[in-house]
Amino acid sequence: MIVVGTSGWQYRDWRGRFYPEDVPQRRWLEHYASAFATVEVNNAFYRLPERDTFAQWRERTPDDFCVAVKMSRYLTHIKRLIEPAEPVARFLSRADGLGDRLGPVLLQLPPTLAADPPVLAATLARFPAGVRVAVEPRHESWWTAEVRTVLERHGAALAWADRRGPVTPLWRTADWGYLRLHEGRAQPRPRYGRAALASWLDRLAAAYALDREPVYVYFNNDPGGAAIRDAAALAARAERRGLSITRHPAPASLAW
Repeated sequence: MIVVGTSGWQYRDWRGRFYPEDVPQRRWLEHYASAFATVEVNNAFYRLPERDTFAQWRERTPDDFCVAVKMSRYLTHIKRLIEPAEPVARFLSRADGLGDRLGPVLLQLPPTLAADPPVLAATLARFPAGVRVAVEPRHESWWTAEVRTVLERHGAALAWADRRGPVTPLWRTADWGYLRLHEGRAQPRPRYGRAALASWLDRLAAAYALDREPVYVYFNNDPGGAAIRDAAALAARAERRGLSITRHPAPASLAW
């Protein structure tokens, strides 16, 4: 199953394109969740919300909705994965407000953080077995067999990333996947073109049994509503290929 959505939902230039003019901003999450079955929350990286905020998101979304949450930068960028016990516990004590809506937790590492497999292993060990963790390293020293083994042993997914093309190895390290699409090459920038979307579907179908293994796909190219348009286009293309995918708006329904 391809679980498709966007990185965030509160973008003002989506008004009139995705959000109807008569829907107030305080109701945007409900509108978004009626069109997609997942969202990736990035603001937790900058400021970890209180548990009540996570609980409110749970109350405002349908039963089949899931929220992927980006780990606080306190762990990844300030502590740089050192002494992870308290930051992970604090994060989970708040994100637990999502209950069964909690999807994967994303650890996006700073581009200046070189590989340290034992430290990564110690961090992953702090997450309960029932919590899916995706790791997005951004320093080339991480692309080693030892790092791959750490991810595999902990059932953590390497977050595949694209910025005008793949920027991570396409390792399968868990029985589920995670893909972040940051910037395409098509116009208007930063859209993804038909060939790029088709290529990513090919890669996902080759690596995962999509009839039973979930792959979370988030478009992070939000300017001008590109993320919404590209998520809808990828989903429509997946359906034409007979691939299982979560709900999404029809491309023709978007006001462009």
